[in-house]
Amino acid sequence: MKPIKIIVTGATGRMGQIIIKKIISDKSFKLIGATEAPNNKFIGADLSKILKIRKTNLKITNSAVSLFAKSDVVIDFTLPKATMEHIKLSVKSKIVHIIGTTGFTKAQEKKIYEAAKKAIIIKSGNMSMGINILQQVISKAASLFNDSFNIEVLETHHKNKLDAPSGTALMLGQSIATSKRKNLEKIKVIGKVGSRKKTQQDKILFNSYRKGKVVGDHKVIFSSKDEIIELNHKALDRGIFATGAIQAAKWGIKQKPGLYSMLNVLSD
Repeated sequence: MKPIKIIVTGATGRMGQIIIKKIISDKSFKLIGATEAPNNKFIGADLSKILKIRKTNLKITNSAVSLFAKSDVVIDFTLPKATMEHIKLSVKSKIVHIIGTTGFTKAQEKKIYEAAKKAIIIKSGNMSMGINILQQVISKAASLFNDSFNIEVLETHHKNKLDAPSGTALMLGQSIATSKRKNLEKIKVIGKVGSRKKTQQDKILFNSYRKGKVVGDHKVIFSSKDEIIELNHKALDRGIFATGAIQAAKWGIKQKPGLYSMLNVLSD
């Protein structure tokens, strides 16, 4: 079987570098290119310069059009604005698009949904196996708790993370809302970053903290006046997200156009 031709956007970012290293060590793939924003200082440099490895003869580029045209898969952990541009290329080239980017607006989410009618898109607020298993556990748990239990989704990330609540927190919140047959937009309450707002009955409260180099801590708390139940996940290494993205790439190459999640990948 021929190696899967793959490209990585946001190549010089923390996730981009981890993903590229894993791809290079996996014989199932052939890395054919890596992209960055036009103003990135590494444009034109060999990947070895940022990865601290032997020369790869692959230069970081800001010209993605030709790369998408000859690729099978793109792994995209960038920013919403960049991802929306990448999606246009994925649709045109009919390739698998793995999206780990978070922080999309409702309008952008709608465009992604429409794009998935022509492209294979696997999108998740968190690519790790653990968090996706937790998502299923929380969904089941939420269906068992009655309305006397208040719900809080508490998340902590590194100080440079821009979006809050995190994509993972919203993903967990959506699972809770769905299991209770409620519209998340109508029942979510978002606290101010860095301070903990009190829970409200019949609402899902999202509290966020940004500090240090925390990879990602997520906790879902069901509480009543008599008891508290906590379910949590702590990411110790960003490599778990890269591993999930690569697993998604291998799975996606066999699928038809559509919008998928990591739950689809893991359940197959």
